[in-house]
Amino acid sequence: MSKVLEIRATELARNTALNFVGQVVPILVGVATIPYLVRGLGADRFGVLSLAWVVLGYISLFDLGLGRATTKFVAECLGGQDQERLPSLVWTSVGLQLLFGMIGTVLVGAATPLLVDKLLKIPPALMGETKRTFFILAASLPIVLATNGFRGVLEAGQHFDLVNYVKLPANVSVFLLPAVALPFGLKLPGIVLLLVLARVGALLAYLTFCLKRFPALAGKFPLERKLLGVLISYGGWVTVSNIVNPLLVYGDRFFVGALLSTAALTYYSVPFEVVTRIWIVAQGLAAALFPAFSTLEATGSRDKLESLYARSFKYLLIVLGPVVLFAVAFAGDILNIWLGPDFAARSTFLMQVLAVGVLLNSLTHLPYSLLQALDRPDTVAGLFVLELPCYAALLWFSISRFGLPGAAVAWSVRVGIEAILFLIVARELLALSPGVWADGGILKSLFAVAVLFGTALPASTLSGWPLPARFAAATACAGIFAWVAWRYLLDDTDRRPVRTIIRALVAPAKRAN
Repeated sequence: MSKVLEIRATELARNTALNFVGQVVPILVGVATIPYLVRGLGADRFGVLSLAWVVLGYISLFDLGLGRATTKFVAECLGGQDQERLPSLVWTSVGLQLLFGMIGTVLVGAATPLLVDKLLKIPPALMGETKRTFFILAASLPIVLATNGFRGVLEAGQHFDLVNYVKLPANVSVFLLPAVALPFGLKLPGIVLLLVLARVGALLAYLTFCLKRFPALAGKFPLERKLLGVLISYGGWVTVSNIVNPLLVYGDRFFVGALLSTAALTYYSVPFEVVTRIWIVAQGLAAALFPAFSTLEATGSRDKLESLYARSFKYLLIVLGPVVLFAVAFAGDILNIWLGPDFAARSTFLMQVLAVGVLLNSLTHLPYSLLQALDRPDTVAGLFVLELPCYAALLWFSISRFGLPGAAVAWSVRVGIEAILFLIVARELLALSPGVWADGGILKSLFAVAVLFGTALPASTLSGWPLPARFAAATACAGIFAWVAWRYLLDDTDRRPVRTIIRALVAPAKRAN
């Protein structure tokens, strides 16, 4: 195994761990602060604040995929050692994002009165406050989009440590700033203004890191016209995927609400929200893989790209196998303790089926990133578009005939078929040989996960055993699986980055002692 791939494996492990922490910590902060915010703001104001969070989260759709395009083409530029092209590429992309941001500001600002007065059921006493809040959000569009551009540059250079130094406090501030503002009597416009100022701080931090890591960006700001078409074409296909994919992921909720009831939607959406947190692992890995794939493709290192791609499946299976096992085995116990026996009776099967679907969907993140890195965002978008009407028909039939279980099964069947399609298309484009999958340890990992489920599920679901005994049995099986994975599924190239990360975590504690 070449040293280049060994370095990539170490970077991959480190960056995945950083991305994981960067997503988990804000979730924990949100869990801790949201009850306080609901009490302090009241139900109506908190509802408006939650809408503001949604807008801040999905505002990047206005960049028309340019953030993703920036990461890909900058990674290719760095991989090809084409530093002279870097300034024109970065500043052309950021300039486009600022332009789209200003257009978005006008559109969102113009739509705000209609949104508040007609579409949203806002209490009359909050209408003025809500309008000012959305006007502030509209004004933040150029800031948010430019931030995405500079973050994409750092991700392309594999500087995920710097990315998370900024992203982690920025995402935590989404919950902490409103909590800090409450004792000072700030209303929604003041709170959202603080959130926007935090985004300004993130923009300046990303810009500073970019100028330090890539000095060629300083001093000149060239805009290259011929790059406009390349960026917009690639970003346009990414935008199609960004629009259609959420419909595929969350469309089942609309069908459940329309064909059954809002009460049924509650029993469905809660287990869905629980198990889909497992995506954090796959998303963190895919975010680290995308620039790595792009760089390896630009340098013509197809053998290393294939090996990294195949090994990534092994990593996901080894990590997510035990996690999904516990979600399936203890779904009823989790729901019973958390929400009561009635909820557990209605939602346990749903949670189990959806957990298996999340495992399948997590595997799709890898060919998804690979196809976009190979300059085929059109293929990704096309698969999603073709999938949408078929899935809508399947949902309508399954929910009409089988209710909530039909919705869960339809969603999991859909993501399973999607995973197979993406794997086949990626295999055809890469012309992967079966030997790559065998050498990467995929088949052995699949067999090991199947054995884990076959042994641990019966032991952890025995009705006559108390919960502690069943949990101990599942934990013992997971421990044996971890030992087998470390000993027989991972090789020296896989183990080295794990040891490196452990040493990095242990070293500060040793120095403190």
